[in-house]
Amino acid sequence: MDDSIFKAYDVRGVYPETIDEEIAQKIGQAFVMQFNLKKVAFGRDGRLSSPQIEKALTEGAKKAGADVTHLGIISTDMIYFLSGSDDFDGLAIVTASHNPKDNNGFKFILKGAKAVSGDEGLFNMRDLINSNNLKEAEKIGMENSREIYNEYAEKLNSLVDISKIKPLKVVLDAGSGVAYFIAQKVFKNLPIKLIPLCGEIDGNFPYHQPSPIEDKNLVDIKKKVVEEEADLGLAFDGDGDRVFLIDEKGENLSSTITTAMIAKRMLKRHPGSRILYNLLCGWVVKETIQKNGGVPEVTKVGHSLIKTKMRKEDGLFAGEHSGHYYFKDLYYADSGMLASLVIMELISEEGKPLSEIAHKYNKYFLSGEINSEVKNQEGKIEEIKNKYKDGQQSELDGISVEYTDWRFNVRPSNTEPLLRLNVEAKSKELLEQKKDELLALIRA
Repeated sequence: MDDSIFKAYDVRGVYPETIDEEIAQKIGQAFVMQFNLKKVAFGRDGRLSSPQIEKALTEGAKKAGADVTHLGIISTDMIYFLSGSDDFDGLAIVTASHNPKDNNGFKFILKGAKAVSGDEGLFNMRDLINSNNLKEAEKIGMENSREIYNEYAEKLNSLVDISKIKPLKVVLDAGSGVAYFIAQKVFKNLPIKLIPLCGEIDGNFPYHQPSPIEDKNLVDIKKKVVEEEADLGLAFDGDGDRVFLIDEKGENLSSTITTAMIAKRMLKRHPGSRILYNLLCGWVVKETIQKNGGVPEVTKVGHSLIKTKMRKEDGLFAGEHSGHYYFKDLYYADSGMLASLVIMELISEEGKPLSEIAHKYNKYFLSGEINSEVKNQEGKIEEIKNKYKDGQQSELDGISVEYTDWRFNVRPSNTEPLLRLNVEAKSKELLEQKKDELLALIRA
């Protein structure tokens, strides 16, 4: 087994080179054994290899003695919903999110919507497999199936005031993933006209990668929103837990602005609450939280870390630069569907175009994430720390340095030999100057 498939937050590899049916079966067995599970539920995304991988995962779980409930095609936030609302001991979705079509993997969750990360049992599962100590239970587990679409839709609709949502025209780009399939069920009682783009589930991803954080994958939806004279565009990733917004002019909103808009709305309902955001979100997020009476809390990047911190700090809502939006009321799940409902409610209530609502949050200039291949990551980060030692530094995640009129973060990738750069500045000229300066240093 290639140990590198066990990441900080999930299991992910290439099918069938590093993840195949044999490995999936062992992983299912190890999941049940590691956490002493009796009753589990498994779902999958729309990838070509997901049915056979889920079948093998099931065989492993049954071999270890757990009963398995099949959920069919679902989004990742649906598995969190079920883990918080039902009594399954453990749950998993077979998915590789936004990755290329030959990738696949697993996200594991325990009862109460607790994500299984590397340090919280995932690496122990890896070690259990490598030890050749996987054991077969005296009694093999049973299988059954269940649909949870309606109960999931009811839960999401209960978390907003759907009576306020007006007859909006909404374009949804599913990237050939699961989002349109799920959205039809979640939005069916809303007075909106839902226009699909890449809506049919197709694991070949024939139109573009289901990775809306990349501008090249937003070209089609931007054009479609303008053509249809739509009020809103929603661009989802492959497993439907992330969403990026497109305004009525065909311009994409940064996740920083979306986080700020949702934070303000959540604080209106729950004054004084704690709102979390990762360190790559822009200045306007913290400013918005403070201005609206909330308590801002910065975090490292990563869904399992944020969910854990939300529980510990009693966070109401959290946002990430990558299009993840987390809600306490949905068992701390990151849900692109719920974020979309909140934005529809906001547009309807304010009675203004999305571009106008978002404009006041567009105060600063962001580079977006820029990747550079660097072999000696630690050495390069030390070099950067020394060069910018006159700024206010933080090592929460990589190295962050802040000055009065600009700031940046450089952090290593968890999975590749890359350094990731994000820069923010109070002018476009300063942003370009500092971005070029840092890239020259990183790539030297």
